[in-house]
Amino acid sequence: MAVPGWLERLRAAEKTALLQDGRRKVHYLFPDGKEMAEEYDVKTSELLVRKWRVKNALGAVSPWQTEVGEPTISSGGVLGSELIKESSSNPIFMRKDTKMSFQWRIRNLPYPKDVYSVSVDQSERCVIVRTANKKYYKKFSIPDMDRYQLPLNSSALNFAYANCTLIITYQKPKEVLDAEEELQRELKKVKTANGQNGDCKTQ
Repeated sequence: MAVPGWLERLRAAEKTALLQDGRRKVHYLFPDGKEMAEEYDVKTSELLVRKWRVKNALGAVSPWQTEVGEPTISSGGVLGSELIKESSSNPIFMRKDTKMSFQWRIRNLPYPKDVYSVSVDQSERCVIVRTANKKYYKKFSIPDMDRYQLPLNSSALNFAYANCTLIITYQKPKEVLDAEEELQRELKKVKTANGQNGDCKTQ
């Protein structure tokens, strides 16, 4: 089973942690120079944010790419990028997991629920969202399932629609839940920068 592979990478990464605003913020530096930043709710251990950045061949660091959580709008950015803002009526795609499932929200979709179909494409290892009126099409992968090299399962997928938002849910398989639990145990051992163990203040 390939699950330990990703867990081993996380264990081998250099980790620093910080407790701030009710969140445990963890920064991972991997041997290949990639960086990952995660934020967890201190009370529930729920993942709130996961971002990645890499160095290019010249050693310049790319901007953070959000995998989980609200996408960050970079304020610096390219000159003139403030002038080319996305229309506020465009669909907004973001991932917001729960303890038991991966979850995505697509806001600003005004069509009735029976127009949408959400399916798994086994060969391309992705989820496909389409509308019967051909007004919207989206294809996205589930990076966690790829990292753990697990097959995608159609029966784990469902969706709901409310307030112009399509909510797509994929039940986490047992392998992922076990690995996430194991990772939480690991993270509690990481000393936080503000002098506490991830768990409690006793030394």
